[in-house]
Amino acid sequence: MDFDDDLTACAQLVERGDPDRFAAAMAAPVRARAVLFPLYAFNLEVARAPWLTQESMIAEMRLQWWRDALEEIRAGGLVRRHEVVTPLAHVLDADSAERLDRLVGARRWDIYRDAFEDEAHFTRYLEETSGELVLAAGRALGEMPEDVALDAGYASGLAQFLRAVPELEDKGRVPLVDGRPEAVVALAKEGLARLDRARARLVEVDTPARAALLAGWQAGPLLKQAVQAPQRVAEGMLQLSEFRRRTGLMRAALTGRI
Repeated sequence: MDFDDDLTACAQLVERGDPDRFAAAMAAPVRARAVLFPLYAFNLEVARAPWLTQESMIAEMRLQWWRDALEEIRAGGLVRRHEVVTPLAHVLDADSAERLDRLVGARRWDIYRDAFEDEAHFTRYLEETSGELVLAAGRALGEMPEDVALDAGYASGLAQFLRAVPELEDKGRVPLVDGRPEAVVALAKEGLARLDRARARLVEVDTPARAALLAGWQAGPLLKQAVQAPQRVAEGMLQLSEFRRRTGLMRAALTGRI
């Protein structure tokens, strides 16, 4: 598969800014990469937009720019020329473009210092920032039930969010509704339960679409760590060895299971 300049730029953005998803995309079948790299580059640009400035209005404007781009894709007319938006328009249908607007909207939480309202708000944040990305990728590659994508995305998003807790606290955020060790354990167990639920329905996912699930290959081991030693979350020690990361991704790529 030949990459044009835009796809190459997307891949380079992901390689620099989101090495885990870059590794997952490179482990996917070659044909899937033309779908995954634009989506992952879009996700990276949206995720970091709130952190590029301390001015909330400017951050809001950055997110609105992406919402406007998605609306152009959804409408099916002229789409702005941009190294990420242009290839993204070739990947998304109208429904996926509309649903990814939820992802951008959820990132408004990252702009401000308000805590999550409650557990339902936190769950919605993870489903919209991680689950909707999995769903868009899965549907661009084949068939993927919404529930499978949201369950897998929740588990993957939770694992990565728990890894980011110390950094978020350093930046003045209140990342967890309840940060007590027992609450962290309960949260991680919920993530594992949803991951198991997604795995149980893997047969309903088209084989090509399973490449969209590879980015969550670390979720299970990381969430198990949080269950066994919840203090690792606060200490910033929720992580896998490089050997375990590599072998886990290789196993997921070969078996199609996350």
